Parts: sequence; structure tokens; C-alpha cells
Amino acid sequence: MNLFDVYPLYNITPVKALDYTITDKNGVEYLDLYGGHGVISIGHTQPDYVAKLKNQLDNLGFYSNAIQNPLQVELAEKLGKLSGYEEYTLFLCSSGAEANENALKLASFHTGKSRVIAFNNSFHGRTSAAVATTDNKKIVAPINAQQVVTFLPLNNIDLVEAELKKGDVCAIIIEGIQGVGGLDEGTTEFFQALEKICEANNVVLILDEVQSGYGRSGKFFAHQHHNIKADIISLAKGMGNGFPIGGILISPKFTASYGLLGTTFGGSHLACAAGIAVLEVMGNQKLMDNVNDIYAYFLEAIKAVPEVIKVKGKGLMLGAEFAFDVFELRKKLIIEKHIFTGNANNKNLLRILPPLTIKKEAIDQFIIALKETLAELKS
Repeated sequence: MNLFDVYPLYNITPVKALDYTITDKNGVEYLDLYGGHGVISIGHTQPDYVAKLKNQLDNLGFYSNAIQNPLQVELAEKLGKLSGYEEYTLFLCSSGAEANENALKLASFHTGKSRVIAFNNSFHGRTSAAVATTDNKKIVAPINAQQVVTFLPLNNIDLVEAELKKGDVCAIIIEGIQGVGGLDEGTTEFFQALEKICEANNVVLILDEVQSGYGRSGKFFAHQHHNIKADIISLAKGMGNGFPIGGILISPKFTASYGLLGTTFGGSHLACAAGIAVLEVMGNQKLMDNVNDIYAYFLEAIKAVPEVIKVKGKGLMLGAEFAFDVFELRKKLIIEKHIFTGNANNKNLLRILPPLTIKKEAIDQFIIALKETLAELKS
């Protein structure tokens, strides 16, 4: 049997990794500035993380959610404390797409309505693969037989209000910082206005922090830069440092009942061990402080590269924008300079999503390689 060929693959076979260094089968070391779409939060094979998973696997890796699992309680308590959402409750699942599915389901149950508002170039797993629109035009995309998503431009609160007046919207879902769409983000004014109109219209505000959460923006959640609170927050990626785990944080305004939400693999013992280890390392090593330090350093260092016309994002969820398609640039960085970066639907954007443990020396290495590669492409 062959693999279903849906991903273009570089001829690189990683066999081991440590922190932000990946080693391939030929012994070549690569600087990881992408972390598997922002999944690697506390560094590859972090020793405390590895020890916790090995210990848990020696005892019990998985059993169903029909039995008590104290690790779920421990994870919820640690997550609430570090995120600042201690009064919220946690539902665990296996991925970001599953987290958003349950968030939208809960919003529909809560309001008795079905339509969802999302924003152009957003990606929420089940809603759309980064829909692109122009100006103020909107696209209505089906989710399933019961729900549709209406896409609107970011930062236009008047268009949002006009849709809410129709009375059929159950939720607004928005990324703290857009990921694959190209690192666009709402303004503080826009986020605060969304919070107010959602409250006024009994609409659930869902913050998709699947990629922008877990300290990546310099705060635990990216929306915390705007001094707002969400009704539901979806999370995954950095939550397990490579182990599949996702979840939603749920406001006290929602009432739980048996059978309301469901999952097969969510909240397993092994997944919870991974999630607890991540939070412990983040707290003990003060990784959000490192994110902010490296962000400031990166912004200064990138000034030495005049071809970069704009830096997008916050913290270690960054994009360097150029006036040209970065496909060849990214390819040369990987093949010749041995540096992993990412791309986006914005073809001119080079994405930087390293482990939150990254050091200044790695940024220096990247800047030197970037300057050299750009010079080679010009020649």
C-alpha cells in the first residue's frame, strides 16, 4: 500500500531532535524555526516532558472517559491558573478541529441558533480552509446540514452588527492571530467591540487560540493583548508539545449535561501527562518571558534585512513579509542553510514559529542565513 499523496515532501528524514535542533538520517542538523505549525512549545524531547510521558506509559496510557481520571483534574487546575481562566471549565479532545467543532456545537445548543460568523482568511478546521474574499463581500459556507458560516472582513464592526441584527447567529469565531491565513489580526478596538455586541445580542464569542495560544504571542492567549474575555476558547497545537491533545475552555454561563459533548480519545491519561508536563515546564522556565525577550530581539535584528517590508504577528508567532513569492527563498533556507520555516496563504510571507525555548543565537543564525540567501537569489 502507498501513502495517499496530498503533501509535497522535502527529501529530509528526521531521526532525532533536541530543543530547537533536528537531526536527519545523514547526521545533518537543522534549526527548527517552525515547530511543526507551532506545535512544539517547550522544545523537542524536553527531558522533564519525556520522563513524564515514559512514566505514564509504564502505568496506563489510555482508557475511556467513563472512568475517573485525576490527571484531567490536575491538567484543568494548572491550565486555569497559568492562563488566568480559573473560573472556566475544561473539555478535552484530540485536535484543534475537534475543539472548534465542540465549541460551535456548544454555542448552537446554548443559543438555539445555528449560523456562525467567521472572518476572511481564517482557518478553524471544520469551517473553511482559509477562505479568501475581496473588500466587503462575504461568503456563506456550509458546515453541515444545520450550520453555515458567514465570512466577513476583519476590523469592520458595522458589517458584523448588521449580520447579528438578523437574529440567527449563534457564535462569532475569531483567531487571536490568524495562522495559515497570513498572521492578520483584529485591532484592540475591534476585539473589544466584538465582546460587547456578542454580550448584547446573546451571541457566543469563541476565540480560536489553537495556534496563537499557549504563550506563543507573549501572553498565554493572544486575545489577552486586547483585555477581553471570550465565552469559549479553543486550544490544541502547543498544548501537548507534539502529543495530540486539544480542548475548549468554557465560561461559567454554560451549563453542562451528560451527553452534551463527546470525544473518543480526548483526555486520555497519556495526553493529560503531556499537557501537564508542558504547563509545568512553561511555568518553571518562565517561557513567556523568553517569548517576549526574543520577540524584541527579532524585531531589532530583522531590520538588517531591507527586503523584509513588514513583520506580522506577535511574540513567536511571526511572519516576515516580502514583495515577492517566498517559495524559492524558503526552499533554499531548508536545503542549503538547514533552517525550517513555514509558509502561508499569503505567498509573500515567511512564517516563524519556533519552540518557545529559542535563544538569541538561533535568531542570529537565521538572520545571517536569510541575508546570504537573499543575496544569492538576486545574483
